[in-house]
Amino acid sequence: MFKINLNFLKPGMILAKTINGSDGQVLLNAGVILKESYIEKLRQIGISSLYIDTKETSDIVIEDVICEQNRFEAKNIIRETMKDVYMGRSIQTKEVFEAVSNILDDLLGNKDIMLNLSDIKAVDDYTFAHSVNVCVLSLITGITMGYNRDKLEKLGIGAVLHDIGKIAIPPDILNKPGKLTDIEYKIIQEHPRLGYDIVKEHATISSLSAMVILTHHERHDGKGYPLGKKGKEIFEFSRIVAVADVYDALTSDRVYKKKVLPHEAIEYLRAMGDLQFDSEIVNNFAAHVAPYPVGTIVKLSTGVQGIVVAVDKNHLNKPKVRCFWNKQGDQYLNEAEVNLVNLPSITISEVLEKLE
Repeated sequence: MFKINLNFLKPGMILAKTINGSDGQVLLNAGVILKESYIEKLRQIGISSLYIDTKETSDIVIEDVICEQNRFEAKNIIRETMKDVYMGRSIQTKEVFEAVSNILDDLLGNKDIMLNLSDIKAVDDYTFAHSVNVCVLSLITGITMGYNRDKLEKLGIGAVLHDIGKIAIPPDILNKPGKLTDIEYKIIQEHPRLGYDIVKEHATISSLSAMVILTHHERHDGKGYPLGKKGKEIFEFSRIVAVADVYDALTSDRVYKKKVLPHEAIEYLRAMGDLQFDSEIVNNFAAHVAPYPVGTIVKLSTGVQGIVVAVDKNHLNKPKVRCFWNKQGDQYLNEAEVNLVNLPSITISEVLEKLE
């Protein structure tokens, strides 16, 4: 399978991964043959890319770091949690704890954690999918930093609930397509305090998790909010979640911006190390996130085009690429795979939205 921009889908292509709607229902099952009406529906709900299968790429398997069921259930639990808070009900902490524990079991059972899968989410599904992604990314980083189970669980709870305060922010401000006014931005900046006020009423939620919710927008240079803390003054869990939060936000489509590619998001985080983020945490984070995930269409510095089929955890910028087109635009009859680790003079020059 490989990832392709929705604009280049054609009727007759085969969907490789199931697409779910914002309420969790299955919109299209993996294996379905795409019709023009299906493509238009995906466009309407704000999905910009998806995975397809061809005869030549059916053996390319893209594994998520957690099982599909645990991701699905966690997303639904966050959806229900936010609905409960909106309706003035208490958070069902038992369900939230179980969701985080299941995610953690998956990650701890994965010897070589490498985030390869780019989550496909509709624009109106962003909040719930984002919360789960930030939890997964934060836990991967915590594992890399040697956290024990107890610390990981508290980190995960804080991460998955980090945006709970946004339930009290008017949707027309949260989803405004244009630039926010100064007043609107100040309202947005209230969500960490609002979230903290919500969770501190629940005795079963650790104060460490609550601190993540309050301080995940603090920045290394002291220019974050709401407390203006800087450097090591910022709680370590919050420094982790800040990196995960920004990475997933950058790589997601929103009503007010288009997503950037994984390698671009990682470059941004590295550039902002010790300005906005803790550079050591950025390095731990980036060590387990593929800048060119499996299934990505790339152009090499030689002009050859192909699909990433494997990522070397020790050389993340040098994946194995299955070449389909040479620089003259002629398709190879027998696909050749090149391992860029063994070819130091060849680099990835561009990420493509389709095989040209």
